Amino acid sequence: MALLEILKHPDPRLRNKSVPVEEVTDEIKQIVSDMLETMYAAPGIGLASIQVNEPRSIVVIDLSEEKDQPLCLINPKITVTEGEQEYEEGCLSVPSVYETIQRAEQVTVEALDREGTPFELKAEGLLAICIQHELEHLEGKLFVDRLSKLKQQRIKKRLEKQAKETM
Repeated sequence: MALLEILKHPDPRLRNKSVPVEEVTDEIKQIVSDMLETMYAAPGIGLASIQVNEPRSIVVIDLSEEKDQPLCLINPKITVTEGEQEYEEGCLSVPSVYETIQRAEQVTVEALDREGTPFELKAEGLLAICIQHELEHLEGKLFVDRLSKLKQQRIKKRLEKQAKETM
């Protein structure tokens, strides 16, 4: 396994759109393992392949305290959304920024697991939020895109300043 570099906003590669995984091979399984290791080390609760400059449609999530219940979504697609909820979100690609975002309260997602087996998952609460957040990454979108243009500009300037200070 290997730790992968997590791209930081405003890196233009975060705007890439993922492509479907044609077949779950040993290479794909290795990417999933590396993504999980990277997410746990960050530490985070979700990571999309675009965030580690991998163009294939893969998401990993683990909301457990013990970090021992990994969820892998390959070629995920939300098929049903219900209700609304607000939650203060953060993102490994937008460090130290937390904003309240409105999303669906419940989602149903279809995907392949890390063995390539199709499954359907109904999620609510934090898991539903995390799934929606990560699937937006696969479309080249960030949670900050849901904010006003003024807030987006302030966040971008702050992150650019932080990046200069760490060089």
